[in-house]
Amino acid sequence: MKIKVTLIMLLMALISCHNKKKVVSKVVFSNEYKIDSNRVKKHLYTLASDKMEGRRTGTAGIEKAAVYIEKEFKRIGLTTFKDLKTFRQIFTFKNRSTEKEITASNIIGVLEGKSNKNEFVIFSAHYDHLGILKKAEQVDSIYNGANDDASGVTGVLALAEYFKNKNFNERTLVFIAFAGEEMGLKGSSHFGKEIDATKFVAGINLEMIGKNPIFGPNTAWLTGFERSDFGKIIQRNLKGSPYQLFPDPYPKFNLFFRSDNASLARLGVPSHTFSTTPIDVDKDYHQVSDEAGTLNMTVITQTIQAVAKGTESIVKGTDTPTRVVLE
Repeated sequence: MKIKVTLIMLLMALISCHNKKKVVSKVVFSNEYKIDSNRVKKHLYTLASDKMEGRRTGTAGIEKAAVYIEKEFKRIGLTTFKDLKTFRQIFTFKNRSTEKEITASNIIGVLEGKSNKNEFVIFSAHYDHLGILKKAEQVDSIYNGANDDASGVTGVLALAEYFKNKNFNERTLVFIAFAGEEMGLKGSSHFGKEIDATKFVAGINLEMIGKNPIFGPNTAWLTGFERSDFGKIIQRNLKGSPYQLFPDPYPKFNLFFRSDNASLARLGVPSHTFSTTPIDVDKDYHQVSDEAGTLNMTVITQTIQAVAKGTESIVKGTDTPTRVVLE
């Protein structure tokens, strides 16, 4: 009987150790990098809802998304950019396919820096998508754009709240939701024309951060990794965490120039895009199936945490990435 009891106790101890290991493996970051997962989910499901009508630039749907982002910036306590009286930077451009002029708005919120307030760090994502496209073979006609790029905007909102609460930014942080990305990087191009690029030390663009990458859990990849030492700074800051950052594994797609980071990179700003999505096999990319329910909320939340930790030294002013090389 004593042998049986001992064996049972040993078995229970092994099970207990096994369960503890399971729990520990799920903890990616300490509470120091706490991101509210419930709010992350709220942002994502709101921006990717049918009510937003696919957020096509120049439509009533994207206007609803703009109002939501504005309200969140106000709730968080951000201020407006430069001499703008609201969070909106309004611009116009001509639609290449219809030749019609479209009025659009970048939504910009600012968290002023302390000792280096004239040095700027950008956190960005595009909040537009494809809108409503009716095709005979499809029952659903709303291109919700959950991963592309409600996930990125969710990250920008979460990071704005995170850094506002931390209150350690020596540099001024600029949080931007760009319009017109799907029509040719229109919003970011306009923004680039309005700034002195020499004062912008880094650009962190978030694009499609809702799915497991080919490198496995707790990883992301960065476009243009070899064009500045920005990625190496992020990698160094992530040491000690289970999260890893890799160079873009899809060089043939030329992704560095296909997202809003490119508009700033062309001005010399070390501006790069974070992503987690295996773009070469993603069946939901630019499809009606890109809905919130297809995304992994843990991946999104942990990626936001990784960006928060990875950019900390840049935000605090102790690291300055080298200027980007385009050739």
